[in-house]
Amino acid sequence: MTASGGTDQPELKRAIGTKLLLLFIIGDVLGTGIYALTGTVAGRVGGAVWIPFLVAFAVAMVTAASYLELVTKYPRAAGAALYTHKAFGIHLVTFMVAFTVMCSGITSASTASRAFSSNVLTVFGVDTPAPLVVTVVALLFMVLVALVNLRGWGRASRPTSC
Repeated sequence: MTASGGTDQPELKRAIGTKLLLLFIIGDVLGTGIYALTGTVAGRVGGAVWIPFLVAFAVAMVTAASYLELVTKYPRAAGAALYTHKAFGIHLVTFMVAFTVMCSGITSASTASRAFSSNVLTVFGVDTPAPLVVTVVALLFMVLVALVNLRGWGRASRPTSC
């Protein structure tokens, strides 16, 4: 306890900026596409729909095991880019991995947003929406998710007083 009656705890340092927050929001939607597109895939491949899930599970397990091993050696929050840099020490390779991860997140977010947009338009009675309408609704959805996340992260990164 300090003389003012509070505990002697360090204040939280704001480390999440707008750019990092934008990347988090894009990553927040990762994986959603699999839920939106499962029916479409099942309609095309029929009973073999479980095979991609099994392959994805195997790849995810190998990835998780690799991250578990690497995080004990390099406990910084940087993911694949840090591990690539530690392994090879070549900035271009590190950049290529980081850029690929970012592109993967953008692709996943856009796929999920378009699927959400199509589903919302169907719920409101638009059976075959124009591609431009789907895109506009998808962009509005991404803006809405961004605003919710910005508000949440802004509140979560503020230090609280006891």
